[in-house]
Amino acid sequence: MAERPTINGTEPRGFDFEKMLDQLDELQLHDGYKAEIIRGNIVVSPWSKAFYLDVMELVCEQLRPHLPEEHRISYGPFLYLFPGLGRAYGPDIHVAHRSASRNTSNHLDGEALSFVAELTSSSTRNDDLTDKVETYGKAGVPVYLLLDMQEEQATVFWMPSADGYEARCSAPFGEKLPIPAPFDCSLDTIEFKAP
Repeated sequence: MAERPTINGTEPRGFDFEKMLDQLDELQLHDGYKAEIIRGNIVVSPWSKAFYLDVMELVCEQLRPHLPEEHRISYGPFLYLFPGLGRAYGPDIHVAHRSASRNTSNHLDGEALSFVAELTSSSTRNDDLTDKVETYGKAGVPVYLLLDMQEEQATVFWMPSADGYEARCSAPFGEKLPIPAPFDCSLDTIEFKAP
């Protein structure tokens, strides 16, 4: 799957988040795909390109010394739930309180997140730029880092509110980007370009 149809921006009539979550859990995806709930739809997309792993590791290495107490940074296939907003996302990089993973579920609480980062691809870019910006902000995630791999630009969003994020800052790959509280550091994007 290289591309997928776009979603019209509204939840379908009779949308039931819990039922949709059960359906998502029953999916048997082929290796190389992940599934999320976006705007009332189960959306399946391919995993990232190989060089994205280097970018994800670089972000983790730079942020790890600045993590809030009792938080951990990771990347990989973990599904964070935002039931009040009808969303379930598997962010590319996530920082959450350690207590979020102290259960036997394969679903994690989105309220435990202090940071998320998404690396866009041709199949996920629209959702990363729109729905996820709005949802992460409304859910109160303090910092959302969007790495637009097609435009080679990094954007950080902060100051979450009921309307989304109230502040943002962008820089082209190759420059440093300030990452606000609770991290208060700079992210060097010099090595984020495609090989």
